[in-house]
Amino acid sequence: MSTVKKNITQPAAGIADVQGSLDTRRIAIDKVGVKDIRHPVRVKDRSDGEQHTIATFNMYVRLPHNFKGTHMSRFVEILNHHEREISVASFKDMLSEMATLLAAESGHIEMTFPYFVNKTAPVSGVRSLMDYNVTLIGEITGGKSTTSIKVVVPVTSLCPCSKEISKYGAHNQRSHVTVNVRTEGFVWIEEVIDIVEKEASCELFGILKRPDEKYVTERAYENPKFVEDMVRDVAARLNDDPRITAYVVESENFESIHNHSAYALIERDKSQEL
Repeated sequence: MSTVKKNITQPAAGIADVQGSLDTRRIAIDKVGVKDIRHPVRVKDRSDGEQHTIATFNMYVRLPHNFKGTHMSRFVEILNHHEREISVASFKDMLSEMATLLAAESGHIEMTFPYFVNKTAPVSGVRSLMDYNVTLIGEITGGKSTTSIKVVVPVTSLCPCSKEISKYGAHNQRSHVTVNVRTEGFVWIEEVIDIVEKEASCELFGILKRPDEKYVTERAYENPKFVEDMVRDVAARLNDDPRITAYVVESENFESIHNHSAYALIERDKSQEL
C-alpha cells in the first residue's frame, strides 16, 4: 500500500460524505478533478544535474456513474505530501497513488513547467538563458500507466518560396515546434530541443551581439524551411531514435506577411507497426 494513503485525510466520523453518495443518473464522467495547481518541482538537467522550477498541474480521474462526486482535496494532498520532492522520476508513482486513493479505474495528470537552457551565442560566445515550455503527461488505466513528454521549441523559419522568387531578401518568422514523445528509456529534455533546433532554419538565443545577429540571419537564409519541411525533418530524426516509440510533431509558423499561421502535424505510433 502506498505510504501516501496513510497521510491522506479521510472523511471525519459523523460528518456526511456527500461526494461518496449514490448518483442515480447512470452517466459516468470521463475526467473530473482539479486544474491549474502550481507546485515546486525538481527536473533533471543535462548540464547542471537538476533545476528547480514551478509546475502547473492538472489532475483528473474517471468517475463511475454511481458516484455523485470525487474528493477534490485529495488531489491537492497528494502534491503536498511530496512537498518539493516531485520529480520526473516520481511522476508515475503519483499516477498510481491518485488512482488508488480516489478508487478510480483510470486517471490523468499533466505537469507543465518552464525549463531553462543556458545557451552560447554562435560567434561572440555570450551566454544567456532560453526558456522552453515542457509538459509531462501521464495516463493510468487498469493499473497500467503510460507517460509522454511534450516540449514547445521556438525557432526561426525562412520561406523557401519567398527566397526563390525575390530579387533580394526573404520573409521569415518565429515558429513554435511542439514535439510530444512517448519513450522507452531515458531521454533528456535537451535532446528533444536539440532535434528541433538542428532542423529549423535557425535556433533562437536570449542574447545576440551584432556578429551573432549576422550569423543567424545568414544561417536562416541558407537554410529555408516550409512548415511541411519542419515537421518532416523532425519526424525523420524521431524515426531514427529507437528510444522513441510514438510521437506527435506540430509546427506553427506565425507568418510575418499574413494575418494567419501556417500549420502542419505528423503523428506516428511506432509500437503499432511492429
